[in-house]
Amino acid sequence: MFDRRLIQNFDWPLLCITLALSFLGLVSLHSAVGAGALSSPQRILYLKQWIWYGAGWLAMTACFLIDYKRIERWGVPIYAFINLLLVAVLFFGRYVGGSRRWLGLGPISIQPSEMAKIAVIIILARYYARVVRSEGLTVRELILPFVFTAVPFALIVKQPDLGTAMMVFLIAATMTLYIKIERKTLICLALIAVLAGGMGWFYLKDYQKQRIMTFMNPGRDPLGAGYHIIQSKIAIGSGMLTGKGVLRGTQNTLSFLPEQHTDFIFSVFAEEWGFMGGILTHLLFLMLIIRGLNIAYNCKNVFGIVLSVGVTAVIFWQAFINLGMVMGLMPVVGVPLPLISYGGSSVLTIMICIGLLMNVSMRRFILD
Repeated sequence: MFDRRLIQNFDWPLLCITLALSFLGLVSLHSAVGAGALSSPQRILYLKQWIWYGAGWLAMTACFLIDYKRIERWGVPIYAFINLLLVAVLFFGRYVGGSRRWLGLGPISIQPSEMAKIAVIIILARYYARVVRSEGLTVRELILPFVFTAVPFALIVKQPDLGTAMMVFLIAATMTLYIKIERKTLICLALIAVLAGGMGWFYLKDYQKQRIMTFMNPGRDPLGAGYHIIQSKIAIGSGMLTGKGVLRGTQNTLSFLPEQHTDFIFSVFAEEWGFMGGILTHLLFLMLIIRGLNIAYNCKNVFGIVLSVGVTAVIFWQAFINLGMVMGLMPVVGVPLPLISYGGSSVLTIMICIGLLMNVSMRRFILD
């Protein structure tokens, strides 16, 4: 029998925030790919993004209609299936730009590494809901979460896609810290992380080292490795207070901005909408993150709480890293801005995350 409380508890604020970000994303992409010109060869990207948004809204609807407790029971099959897709990418994936990240499925291509974020969130939430305790987790209890995270992490690094792999790690770390770790265990893990970070430098590829060095000093190679971030900062600064207007950004129009429809799309938006538009975008993401944490706080089911924290972490880290990157506050990595950057798999993943948040919000009155 249908429970009327599901309609009464529908999260309209979350829906409105999602609609607002989706609108800004389409407006930004319209400018980034020159969609105003019918002859533009990139116009197809704008039309494809509309299709992906449509698929995303359908996926979001499906996610909040299914009780999230069923999703908990499906955690292991979902996790296994996504890892199989990651393995398939290594053997059958499309080779583009020096990496294999996309898997062709008929007329469309998907990026399983994006879906891996959701799989890791569900499997970790399922595990933590069973072992959580006030004293915190021990080393032994952290072995399985480490394995659950390490498998997709290694498969994604192999593509290679270090940016998405680090996102998987950050999401898992956020969920683990939220659950709580014993103090001595946390200190040991922190020391290991510091040592691993130092040793990891020697395992980075040359282009990855170059990105970090460029972050420290973009001017060391202004026409090479530092070109991206220098042009991005020029675009953001030239927008001044109110921006130059839609389709009037010179950095974008003259193609000075690289990857202007994906990683650096906020630079396009800031140039056209200015400081006020940039603040609006930041506020919308802040409202979305606060809403996600509020849903977790009000939930009465442990799995629902941890699930909400995990999907909120996806939105937070992607927005934090991308916005920091385009403003020169972080190294350049391939992390899209949620609901703004072009990319079907990214849009679909974020819409599923929002659908899961709505799911938990609508059923917050349900006890364990």
